[in-house]
Amino acid sequence: KYKLKVTAGAKYTDQEDVAVNTPKGVKISTGDIDAVVHVRIKNFRGEYPPTSPYFTHPNHTKDLYSISFTFAPKSDISGTDLVFGNDFDHSIKDKLPSMFSTAFNYVTKYIDPGLYGDPMADEPYLYGPLLSSVNILNIGEKGKLEDVAKRIGEMSGEGGAKDVLEEGGEGDGVDVRKAKGLPETGAARMKFYLKEENKKEFVFEKGRPYAVDFFNPYLDFSDFAVKLPLGLHISALSFWDGQALRYVLRNRKTGKLLFAINFALIPT
Repeated sequence: KYKLKVTAGAKYTDQEDVAVNTPKGVKISTGDIDAVVHVRIKNFRGEYPPTSPYFTHPNHTKDLYSISFTFAPKSDISGTDLVFGNDFDHSIKDKLPSMFSTAFNYVTKYIDPGLYGDPMADEPYLYGPLLSSVNILNIGEKGKLEDVAKRIGEMSGEGGAKDVLEEGGEGDGVDVRKAKGLPETGAARMKFYLKEENKKEFVFEKGRPYAVDFFNPYLDFSDFAVKLPLGLHISALSFWDGQALRYVLRNRKTGKLLFAINFALIPT
């Protein structure tokens, strides 16, 4: 049997425990970025509460987890270059199940067409531009990172609050969305930024906070399984090689890791 341990930090190692399903976020501060990370997991098996009120909100009753983070870059980053996704330290190709290619094709065709990468490489990776990969993007007011992060930790279904992060903007962030022509809904914005010319027009501004929520009903951490439509059900334990599942935010142009979130299975 296993329990799940979630950690986050500016590097792959030396990370801090994420207090899953609580308002407490992990703060990350480097020369490149300031960020605060929250994680929510339905039916969590670990040292923190087993669920969150987040999953009772009408927008999220079908979702199984949420990775929510607020960040402010310390220099401008092009919309083409800021990417979010998964990477691994060593090859996983010998561990992948027979139906992996079917599942991978489904994900890249129907769930996130902006994904790119090489899961068969010696150091596998799968990234997508943040603009077209995350479900919710809220653009904040410059200099308000701490305020935004605190409010999101408290509002996202926790502490008795019923609100969750929604697509939009706050303060002059509303003006930024209008100036860049961002669609009003998350789904429309994700589709809009599949086009290269639209990504090139967007800049993640130095000092401006961006609040993100990434969630779906496909990755079941309680069962350690991937559950896709069409009956595609893959048990992670059957091909797990001891590596943590790692989500990263990265600057594609510079190659720099901005932060990483690790989901590790710990034998009990």
